[in-house]
Amino acid sequence: MTSICVYCGSSPGSDPSFLQAAREVGTLLAKRGITLVYGGGNTGLMGALADATLAAGGHVVGVIPDHLVRMEVGHKGLTELHVVATMHERKAMMARLADGLLALPGGIGTLEEIIEAFVWMQLGLHAKPCALLNVNGYYDPLLKFLTHMTESRFLHAEQLSQLIVARDPAEALDRLVSFTPRVVEKWIDRVNPQPDASR
Repeated sequence: MTSICVYCGSSPGSDPSFLQAAREVGTLLAKRGITLVYGGGNTGLMGALADATLAAGGHVVGVIPDHLVRMEVGHKGLTELHVVATMHERKAMMARLADGLLALPGGIGTLEEIIEAFVWMQLGLHAKPCALLNVNGYYDPLLKFLTHMTESRFLHAEQLSQLIVARDPAEALDRLVSFTPRVVEKWIDRVNPQPDASR
């Protein structure tokens, strides 16, 4: 694995451990010779992640839409910065440039990005590992809801088991690098339900 896409908040969040985890991920990526692909921002966890990677001698590729560059939140010290027209192009390029995908704590954008990547994996559009760095239980409510999806038979339990959940950065990177994908059919109950004869 030569590159990992990291999704994370453009704000620092309320827990200092979020920033600490972002910096640790960046440092570990650089020490392991793994390129960081991320959203190109200079604020919050995104900025801390990029700065830590660069400070440790790592390679950082940012992908940012033009409207955010105009808002002056683009990082100006990256190894590479790709400016694209739309958020859709940004997500597609980030996923294409990376061998694995990791979400740190973040907001609805971070959630949307990692869930979309996981959906693409579920549909067989890629076989890249997807992971959550569950710092201080940040993603526990999401994991509870995903488990509810499996119990409601909308998400295959074996598919959910392929989503890596790690509590610390080193574990997350280790599991991303060693991941072996399994083919799991998306559909759980593929037979169409019978019409309700009582109606």
